[in-house]
Amino acid sequence: MHTMKNDMKYALVSGGSKGIGFAIASALAKRKFNLILVARNAEDLNDAKINLENSHPVIVETLPLDLNDKEATEKIGNWCSERNLPVSVLCNVTGIGGSADYLSNSLDESLYMLRLNMEPAISVTHQLLPLLKKNQPAYILNVSSMAGLAPIFIKNIYSASKSFMIFFSYSLRYQLKADRISVSCLCPGPVFTRPAIEKETLAKLGKFGKWMAVSPGKIGETAIDQTFKKKMLIVPGTLPRAVSILIRILPRSFVCWLYYKLSAKSR
Repeated sequence: MHTMKNDMKYALVSGGSKGIGFAIASALAKRKFNLILVARNAEDLNDAKINLENSHPVIVETLPLDLNDKEATEKIGNWCSERNLPVSVLCNVTGIGGSADYLSNSLDESLYMLRLNMEPAISVTHQLLPLLKKNQPAYILNVSSMAGLAPIFIKNIYSASKSFMIFFSYSLRYQLKADRISVSCLCPGPVFTRPAIEKETLAKLGKFGKWMAVSPGKIGETAIDQTFKKKMLIVPGTLPRAVSILIRILPRSFVCWLYYKLSAKSR
């Protein structure tokens, strides 16, 4: 671990051990933020800690917690408050995807996805707000998806939960404006963090899916850069950004039909 003063600001990243969460953590470390990483797997967290501390002059704290556990968010809040850490950035990345449809998933699987894609962001934000208000100007970055911009035929529970994150972020942004806390929402298109995601995307969208894909590193850099510029909706990549505008302009019924046709073609 690097030796340094402890007066540097802290950023907390839930789901920060891998994928987009780790890329966001790396972008923050590059900007000399100490980090608190929260994820379920202690080994993945330790690997992320070693990687980040070897690459940047920052302190990385890890909290191995399952955010599906309601008590976990309270533990996060208490842990940060007891240490009076100067947390000024909160990144809510925790969530799950998957290609299974509501009709083919079990009820338990659907409800689990809903909980994990929405509740941790609400709970962690609520727990951290006192520290963020104390360390203003502060920033909240909620991670959604381009899937949240319109109904998706085969991933309806996923797109619905990601849509919630967008609406939650918009309203919270104005609620916290007077407290000098800026709220942003990241809506990436395809991100090939696992081979299975790449395979599924290419099967459904072909070359277009490959053109739409943005690397995790670029996602993280763009997300943090735009968050600090106080941009509300962040869509990394030129093509995904153009497509996201089109999706929002077109009638939702048409977009849903289009997704239906694409999904039927890929089966």
